[in-house]
Amino acid sequence: MSPTDFAETTARIVAEVSRVIDGKPDAVRSALVTLLAEGHLLIEDVPGVGKTMLARALAATVDATVRRIQFTPDLLPSDVTGISVFNPGEREFEFKPGAVFANIVIADEINRSSPKTQSALLEAMEEGQVTVDGRTHPLPDPFLVVATQNPLEMEGTYALPEAQRDRFMMRISMGYPDAAAEAQMLRERDVANPLTAITPVTDAASVRALISWARRVHVSSPVEQYAVALAQATRVHPDLRLGASPRATLQLVRAAKVWAALDGRAFVIPDDITALLIPVFAHRLIPARATSVRGRSGPDAVTAILQRLISTVAVPLTPGA
Repeated sequence: MSPTDFAETTARIVAEVSRVIDGKPDAVRSALVTLLAEGHLLIEDVPGVGKTMLARALAATVDATVRRIQFTPDLLPSDVTGISVFNPGEREFEFKPGAVFANIVIADEINRSSPKTQSALLEAMEEGQVTVDGRTHPLPDPFLVVATQNPLEMEGTYALPEAQRDRFMMRISMGYPDAAAEAQMLRERDVANPLTAITPVTDAASVRALISWARRVHVSSPVEQYAVALAQATRVHPDLRLGASPRATLQLVRAAKVWAALDGRAFVIPDDITALLIPVFAHRLIPARATSVRGRSGPDAVTAILQRLISTVAVPLTPGA
């Protein structure tokens, strides 16, 4: 794959998704970065702002297997991973794959199911496999989970455990559209569903090639040390009870490689790291009790802490290739 092929294919994906998601270029780019960095995406926001629409639009651009799981309080772990069923003819148990066996899995409203069912995704998201009754079954490659969730203040939600949140490369919010985008949505979606107009612009094999290309983006030693320094700073910060894990640092650098490639560069610069720090780190951190930063608390306090770290951790002077 050449730089031109990479640029053209990713531009087509962005263009197709943007036909459905009006006025949200940052959200569309973050979704593409997560796909090409072999991560998983968590979209958190209030109902009705297009979380599921973004997940479905991204999936529609790729000619690959796509499954949607509607997480509900009565959803069972076996509905996600699969189950062994006895076959009377063969007189043995055979495995019936669950909904997680797809290239792209849309986990809709993931925090409306119990923590037990949420945990069914842990092995799949980290290791790309599922183990049922002592047998391990590999998942398709590439494999991406795009999960949506409502804020915890909403009724009928369960908090995602720390181990689950740490497996998501990025957490983003959609936000409300601006007035022009909302007015355009009223005009266009009154007569047709924009998802039906999306056509696949790539396939699973091409996505694997895009991933391979992004892996080759160079990360200099100073930039690596910069990412590590930011992660270390979260672990000793007095206002944080839980800092960034080594998995978070690894995923930050992987995402930065794709970010650089989308900008047409073959090397990562510190700006790539800082641009992704909040979406990659914020959902993994836990503030200390009663932490308040400039009147903020909870997730807002974590964001404020990360913004301060960006301004206090020394930036490398020789970041280039």
